[in-house]
This record gives sequence, structure tokens and C-alpha cells, in this order.
Amino acid sequence: MTQIDQTQKFIMRGRFGADSFIPWMDRHARKLGLEKRIITASPERIEMAVKGPPALIDAMEMACSLGPIEIWVEDIECLPLNAMPKSDEPVSH
Repeated sequence: MTQIDQTQKFIMRGRFGADSFIPWMDRHARKLGLEKRIITASPERIEMAVKGPPALIDAMEMACSLGPIEIWVEDIECLPLNAMPKSDEPVSH
């Protein structure tokens, strides 16, 4: 049975001052075969849309929560989205 792709918005809070986190998320999304778009990015909060099979979205959430050593993820809130945003250009707060 084939799983239908879903789109979810991750709202991550923590310390994201390192420039390595967004490229790190890009690599992990590609490895999992997920479509990813950054909605907003600041040193304390990142909002990202992710599209793909639910099990792989869950794997991406777990990967982001562990993240690279330079960052600290306090929490991740996942919300359903109807569609992927059109742009991958982060908007700083």
C-alpha cells in the first residue's frame, strides 16, 4: 500500500545561530526524499514546510530535534499545511 504524501509545517524554537543548520536540514531532507522549504529563519525560531510520506516526515522531525552539535532545539511543533509555500527564501525576524 502506498502512502499519500502530506505537507507539514515545523515550528522549531531554540538556538540556531550557527549557519550550518539550514544546509544540514537540506542534506537530511534530500536523503529522506522530502521536499523542504524554509518559511522563516531567525537565531531563535525556524519555520519550515516539509512534504513527503508521513513516516519520513517523522524521521525528519527526529533528525532536526537531534540536529548538529552547534545548535540547540528546544521544541518542534508540527502543524498540517494544505500546500507547500512557493519560495525557499528565509525571512529574518
